[in-house]
Amino acid sequence: MSSGRVGGWRQRISLAAANRRTQRVAMVLSILGFLVVVSGSTVAAYVTQRSEIAAMEAQVREQQKRVAELHAEMTRWEDPAYVEQQARARLKFVKPGERSYTVIDPAKPEQVAEVEVAIAAPTGSQPWYSAVLQSAVVADAPTAALP
Repeated sequence: MSSGRVGGWRQRISLAAANRRTQRVAMVLSILGFLVVVSGSTVAAYVTQRSEIAAMEAQVREQQKRVAELHAEMTRWEDPAYVEQQARARLKFVKPGERSYTVIDPAKPEQVAEVEVAIAAPTGSQPWYSAVLQSAVVADAPTAALP
């Protein structure tokens, strides 16, 4: 009888030890689960903020590139030769004694036809604003007015 008691007693001790291990593992797993739940929103916010920071840094690089381009253009405008070139190209300015010619593209005959119609229109019975408009059209295409 004593051997039956000893075996049962040992079995109870091993079951209790296994139960303690199970409790410890369950406790560690529950703590880890709690930490994952608590830190989940923090990690999500961190990832979101990192992506926003990367987007802002890209935007800053793009704006710095644009600023550099504008500074380069500003330095070009400080050069008198560049200003003269732009005035000639954009505004069709000429120096005194020079002649400027405007070439109408022959591939677009509708431009010439519009000018000819505007030039051929009678001006005697028109209101003053129509005469001003016709004058502006003729001034825009001076080569069409030549015979």
